[in-house]
Amino acid sequence: MSERSAAYLLLEDGARFDGHAAGAAGPVTGEVVFNTSMSGYQEALTDPSYRGQIITYTFPMVGNYGVAEAFMESDAPHARAVVMREIAPSGTPGIQGDWEQWLVERGIPGITGVNTRALVRHIRDKGAMRGGIFDAAVSESDARAQIEAEPSMKGADFAKEVTPSEPIILGDGSAAHVVAIDTGIKRSIVENLVARGVKLELYPCDTPAETLLARNPDFFFLANGPGDPGALDYVVDNVRQLIGKKPVFGICLGHQLLCRAVGLETYKLQFGHRGANHPVKDLETGKIDITSQNHGFAVQTPDGSGTVLGDEPVRWETDFGAAELSHVNLYDRTVEGLLLKDVSGATVQYHPEAGPGPHDALYLFDRFLEMA
Repeated sequence: MSERSAAYLLLEDGARFDGHAAGAAGPVTGEVVFNTSMSGYQEALTDPSYRGQIITYTFPMVGNYGVAEAFMESDAPHARAVVMREIAPSGTPGIQGDWEQWLVERGIPGITGVNTRALVRHIRDKGAMRGGIFDAAVSESDARAQIEAEPSMKGADFAKEVTPSEPIILGDGSAAHVVAIDTGIKRSIVENLVARGVKLELYPCDTPAETLLARNPDFFFLANGPGDPGALDYVVDNVRQLIGKKPVFGICLGHQLLCRAVGLETYKLQFGHRGANHPVKDLETGKIDITSQNHGFAVQTPDGSGTVLGDEPVRWETDFGAAELSHVNLYDRTVEGLLLKDVSGATVQYHPEAGPGPHDALYLFDRFLEMA
């Protein structure tokens, strides 16, 4: 790339982090978050769950193995911008493209040369917040006005921006017939289901329950996706009509939506869980999986604290009978999974498909199929 111009990242609380412009031209605003994975920068950027956000990569060098179609989690980038300590030259033989050139071609602004360690510590202490990337010539007062015009992530419905306009049917159906409410499903989830012989039907997130029930699947699947689950009452209302008719399983946002459908609450985490190194304990088996995660909201606990003390099963009384805690995050003791005891349904907050990340939890796809 040509010589870089000076740029800066400004947060809504006034914190400023200087660097140099990278990728496509700005300015750009969004919720500034951080991802702790050592790899998977392209997968993160193309994950629909990052819609409306600016990703800070904590790994100091980004782009060292280039980009490739195999690393895409959807058809296009969904995060608005990227923040990096250093862009590394792509040196992997046979790779399809250069990371920064790919950012330019897809219109994704970025900033490099930032003290990402200090930035992440700030977000960890103060919480994820709105921010923006600006050319150094832009005054802080003008930048602050643009940031203040950016809507908060709380109350945001980005699912309608990433859902398909028409149903999509994939797979041969030799193992099961699955109907999914597509709020931004990752390609890795689709591939894992189809590889297990599933006929998978992806429906727009506002599809009425009667249309979904008419497909008569073996089970319903609730996908991952962006934004605030509390803004998706129209999806929750439809999910409520599916529960008890067929098994219902959810991942990430789907976990939150199913929990809201049975009468539980969700809340915004201070800085969220985003990365490929989060330890989660399965309370049934006692096994600890290292998991891939990407969410900024969580399911509230019965006592209203948001956290679980100890490893004993916690029970909720819901609108559909009893629900039991199945998984807990060992970093902050937040809810990572729920099992419905009186109707057929189960959820996990994390991503068993990885993409990127460890494959510790891939067995959950088989567990869902066995439960159904």
